[in-house]
Amino acid sequence: MTPYRLNRSSVIIAAALTLSGLLVVPGAAWAQSEEASLQRGSVPDVTPQQRYQSAIREAGGGLKVSLEECRAMMAAERKSCDSQARSRYQADMAAAKAMLRDPSAGPVNVVGGPIRSTETVYEIKK
Repeated sequence: MTPYRLNRSSVIIAAALTLSGLLVVPGAAWAQSEEASLQRGSVPDVTPQQRYQSAIREAGGGLKVSLEECRAMMAAERKSCDSQARSRYQADMAAAKAMLRDPSAGPVNVVGGPIRSTETVYEIKK
């Protein structure tokens, strides 16, 4: 058997091919994960545990959006806005826990307007 001699360029090429193969797998896994998430979202919640999980996800998402809006405010208004957002989050979490304890409880009351955006956009100033 003849031993293989590897030069620097063949090692670099082998490493690049290995890394490119590893980068493709997470992309495909993410696409499958995204599709599975969309499929789960299209099915209504049936059990109290499912309603609870949806409620805590909504509470966390609402807190994130509210805090983003607070960051855009002036410093004097920001502290009040933050405390209102956090108190709303606490109320939403308490309602979610109540939904878990009481199977007949439905979703919490809907407050606010339509969803403005589901992604965070950062402007880069030149």
